[in-house]
Amino acid sequence: MDIEEYAWVKASDYREEALVLLSSKPRPPKEIADETGYYLSHVSNTLSDLEDHGLAECITPDRRKGRLWKTTEAGDRLVNHLHK
Repeated sequence: MDIEEYAWVKASDYREEALVLLSSKPRPPKEIADETGYYLSHVSNTLSDLEDHGLAECITPDRRKGRLWKTTEAGDRLVNHLHK
């Protein structure tokens, strides 16, 4: 596990909650916003940040609305460490 990535995720409730939710099943940003109570714009920015760090990816990039996101293998490994 990359300790820097772990620390980066733990430093933000947005990142941690989004990553944990994505690890159970692919979700659109709206569903994450509804479940967490966060603004949709914050969720979208968080997903972009997670993607930049290789922890999440959009699996329906050609859709205009309702894009689905999921964790990458690196994201899944990190979530496993979050739950220890």
